[in-house]
Amino acid sequence: MNKLSKSITALRPEYDVVIIGSGYGGSIAASRFSRAGLKVCLLEKGKEFQPGDYPDTLLEAEKEMQINADKREAKKNGLLEFHISENISVFKGCGLGGTSLVNANVAIKPEPRVFEDIKWPSAIRNNMQSLEDGYQRANDMLKPAPYPVNTEGYPELNKTKAMKLSAEKMNQPFYYPNINVNFTVDGTANHVGVVQHKCINCGDCVTGCNHSAKNTLIMNYLPDAANHGAEIFCNVGVEYVAREADKWVVYFNVYNTDRDKFKAPPMFVRAANVIVSGGTLGSTEVLLRSAEKGLSISPMLGKGFSGNGDFLGFAYNCDEPINGIGMGKLSVKDHEPVGPCIASVIDMRNQPVLEDGMTLEEGSIPGPLGIPINLAMLALSKTIGIDTDKGFKDSLKETLQEAGSFFGGPYHGATNRMQTYLIMAHDGGKGEMSLKDGRLDIHWPKIGQEPIFNKASDAMQQATTALGGTYIRNVVWNKLLNYELVTVHPLGGCCMADDASGGVTNDIGNVYASNSGVETHPGLYVLDGSIVPRPLGTNPLFTISALTERSCKLILEQMGKTLSYDFPPVVPTVTQPAPAVQFTETMKGFFSKDPEVDFEKGYQFGKESASTFMFTLTIQTENVNTFINDPERKGYMAGTVIAPALSSLPLTISDGIFNLFVKDADNPEHKRMNYNMKLNSADGKQYYFKGYKKVENDKGFDVWSDTSTLYITVYDGENTEAPVLGKGILKIDPADLVTQMTTMKAINTTNLLDSLNALKLFSTIFSQNVIETYFRKLF
Repeated sequence: MNKLSKSITALRPEYDVVIIGSGYGGSIAASRFSRAGLKVCLLEKGKEFQPGDYPDTLLEAEKEMQINADKREAKKNGLLEFHISENISVFKGCGLGGTSLVNANVAIKPEPRVFEDIKWPSAIRNNMQSLEDGYQRANDMLKPAPYPVNTEGYPELNKTKAMKLSAEKMNQPFYYPNINVNFTVDGTANHVGVVQHKCINCGDCVTGCNHSAKNTLIMNYLPDAANHGAEIFCNVGVEYVAREADKWVVYFNVYNTDRDKFKAPPMFVRAANVIVSGGTLGSTEVLLRSAEKGLSISPMLGKGFSGNGDFLGFAYNCDEPINGIGMGKLSVKDHEPVGPCIASVIDMRNQPVLEDGMTLEEGSIPGPLGIPINLAMLALSKTIGIDTDKGFKDSLKETLQEAGSFFGGPYHGATNRMQTYLIMAHDGGKGEMSLKDGRLDIHWPKIGQEPIFNKASDAMQQATTALGGTYIRNVVWNKLLNYELVTVHPLGGCCMADDASGGVTNDIGNVYASNSGVETHPGLYVLDGSIVPRPLGTNPLFTISALTERSCKLILEQMGKTLSYDFPPVVPTVTQPAPAVQFTETMKGFFSKDPEVDFEKGYQFGKESASTFMFTLTIQTENVNTFINDPERKGYMAGTVIAPALSSLPLTISDGIFNLFVKDADNPEHKRMNYNMKLNSADGKQYYFKGYKKVENDKGFDVWSDTSTLYITVYDGENTEAPVLGKGILKIDPADLVTQMTTMKAINTTNLLDSLNALKLFSTIFSQNVIETYFRKLF
């Protein structure tokens, strides 16, 4: 398993470029800026998933669902993210690779007329070749190809046969579009050194491809970035960005560390350049929070939101089998092939009026969702379903098919004869995003009543009629629910424009710095779907990729950097982080900024002058299997320090090293717990922190005092060669110790047994050293 991400303890205090998010914008930027020789850091909110990690049962899928709705903020850092607002809701992916992990990976260009809209910056409208070059660069990396029907061992699929029949009845063009799926390379390394396998037609694309076949971003741009030195960190949720001392400061929280239990402040990293690529919702939210913190930005921020005209529907209980439910844990050898999630298109875009055009695609329901979709369709067909071919014989046949699904499940009867539809069209693009009660909210009254959605519904009903099925529209698109919509292709919010009065960024994503004009923030960019200023009428990933490729080239040219697009030979590397133990610790005390005092006086003087000192550190051991015999018993640390004597704002640590029960160099019979780390302020100032806990069997039984008292020295520079700045003492409150115990967990393990074993080994080390130190005289 080739893990791309690093532990947060490896984060440096400063980079040339910090990238927020790893969707098409962020991953491409990471690849291109690292190829240009820049020091790149990528921060991703989600977890890293590799093939084999994705859910393939309903229970596993439920664990990966995070829902943002009303005042309930998602606490899970799950792969399948739903953002529910009053008028329109959004489904997107959350993980390393963004929505590429859970989309259908369709790579289609919009109609040329789309780019004639004056909403696009003139630099793009007047030089489309620069964008065409971007499409070509993206094509070279993503390797899209159409489903190879009747070649390479791939049969014609029942669902594409049905789409072809619908297209004929509707008198509309049918074809197999380019999709980012591998149908040729099998078991060998691709162009960036990742071993891939051929698509097996399982149909589970949108809960994650477990077969290394889908060309998600973890198969191309992200490993390419890592190959060129980019450092990738997951479980990092960025809050906002700010400008400090000619550098950008990116503030973030780290998930899966329990820092929130101690109400610890956000951590941060500094950079000369920041690329905000959190997706339409994520990037807009980060900049809205940044604006609240004082960042000057265009009043167009949050405006121009579009659902790309997305509209969902189903043709249920058709005359012939469709095989539109993914396999999940079932063997593909024992079932008819489903195929990639989307394999064919009815292209209805070429209309006299651009805004009347639409792209109609079929889709597959992933196996983990087969059971709930089966039950839902059985109910919906009788409530909102429209039977397109009535008659006694047909009704009897359909009833028998429904019974087959009721008793046999989703791979039988009516549900096995269900075609799933997705239309992309041209909505008005007038949605607005803002912060409501501290959370992102989308406001777009009456969006579902725009005429295009009636046209989309009519088109789906026509396609269903050709198949003799029951048409079931989007369940929330009705009068009672104010015609609510669901989109999987959100766009806008940080729209590009010729100046700040029309948008948030210019043509290369550089963020405007005021309410009007063309002045931009140096080094601050947005690169993702949020900069797209209008709906595209088809799948947007290819265009987002092309825009990002274009922007990266132009930005690097402005920097005076060169960029190679060659693919040198890469030797595949397989890495798996070793099992380790992690815990988070808070210690509080006092510190005197006086180089002449000892620890006790530093504590006393600090207390008298209210010079507090507090840290919250997440500590991770090395490989716990070797940790037990390592005399250094080394761990690594990440976290924050609050010390008003050093900085009015919290400091972030780097190069943190922890040693558990190591011999005291001054007295080999005694042991210490050592803490060594750099302290970094938001304005770039560095200090060095050296601390230790004395573990010794002196007078009285003082194991609690020894293991909860830290003697600290702070140096006015980046190492111990710098002048001593002051000293003090920190202690653990009993209540914080109780909380600390709840944060202890095994990491880098794949099952419960390995987790329990890692915790057992760590606990054994700790208890053995306590016994050896405090009870050795009894034996």
